[in-house]
Amino acid sequence: MSDTVIRVENLGKRYTLGHQRHTSGNGLRHAIQDALSAPFRKLLRNSTTTKNIASAQSACTEDFWALKDVNFEVKRGDVVGIIGRNGAGKSTLLKILSRITEPTTGSIELDGRVASLLEVGTGFHPELSGRENIFLNGAILGMTRAEVKSKFDEIVAFAEVEKFLDTPVKRYSSGMYVRLAFAVAAHLEPEILIVDEVLAVGDAEFQKKCVGKMQDVAKGGRTVLFVSHNMKAIQNLCKKGIILESGRLKHAGTTDESLRIYSESISMQHRITFPIDDSRPSISFVKVEPVQSGAGNLVVEIGFKSPFVLNPPVGGLVITSCLGTPVFGSNPRFHKNDFGQPRLSEGTLRMTANNLPIHGGIYKLSVWLGDWHTDYDEKRDTLAFEFKHGQPVANTPNPEMMGFTDASVSWSVL
Repeated sequence: MSDTVIRVENLGKRYTLGHQRHTSGNGLRHAIQDALSAPFRKLLRNSTTTKNIASAQSACTEDFWALKDVNFEVKRGDVVGIIGRNGAGKSTLLKILSRITEPTTGSIELDGRVASLLEVGTGFHPELSGRENIFLNGAILGMTRAEVKSKFDEIVAFAEVEKFLDTPVKRYSSGMYVRLAFAVAAHLEPEILIVDEVLAVGDAEFQKKCVGKMQDVAKGGRTVLFVSHNMKAIQNLCKKGIILESGRLKHAGTTDESLRIYSESISMQHRITFPIDDSRPSISFVKVEPVQSGAGNLVVEIGFKSPFVLNPPVGGLVITSCLGTPVFGSNPRFHKNDFGQPRLSEGTLRMTANNLPIHGGIYKLSVWLGDWHTDYDEKRDTLAFEFKHGQPVANTPNPEMMGFTDASVSWSVL
């Protein structure tokens, strides 16, 4: 028996995008004209007029390839992380592998039963109860009622929905829905388990349970395909990685290789400039120096220019993960500064942090500018940068701070 359980060859998926024609405000008139001319268009199907009409209609559509020329194989027992930016084609690929949609070109071969969890609600009938949907999903997977019944108690215990088992699932919260859906998909012993980013709906404890269950599934010799923007989860769970970029396969290899290549592909800048608004105080540039003074240290500079004197100029920043979760924030109102009372209309604010206790990885930076009383300008997600962590330092979280941690930092005006 072959070890290959998924084979994808020259896979492509094309969608036709429709574009609305501009009618310069004469939408009703054109709609009436189109309706009245329809019978004549049928009579003139082979005429030049019809060709011109068809040409005009084709100009209002566009082919979009969500996937193009994708080739890869997955072996039995592999746990594969599929990564890529939004719009890379990850969800489209999983829908094709789950037989929800058909490919436009190419072929796929699947050896074994497939259970998938792609989005909240997939595979459940909203009018049926949780109990009925468990048996319905088992039947869809080709299992007998006795087989489903033997797993029933484990599913219910994992999903923690005992009290609502006989309630129609349309009344479930999104968290309850996804807990039951994952429990069904993971416990009914599919040979191939496909899980999309839907786990982000659950709380942290549930996500931990799901990762543990997927590890158990893999240890049992079954195959897992896992899509996530959480690179830590990909690293902990998966042995292999696939990178999709603009609908094409960019890389397939080990998880470490895939994460390194994906991180390098993220557009990272250490300095970015902005146009000045002469009517108000504005941020002129942002500069990050994440590795200049050693691992764990970070220097951020915020340039500013104002049509009037700021007394004093004050800046702030928030560092977020690639998913937009705040992990650290600082401004001189909460952290040490040597400002005194400078009166400046132009200059640079610098924040220096030593031994910043956050994990190494790719982060995004948002900044703002103001004075002690008013905020004048902000730049969200200005740039992405790589942070290399040092040794963790003892810190006392400040409840007024943005993010999950606090550190010893200082601010100054240049």
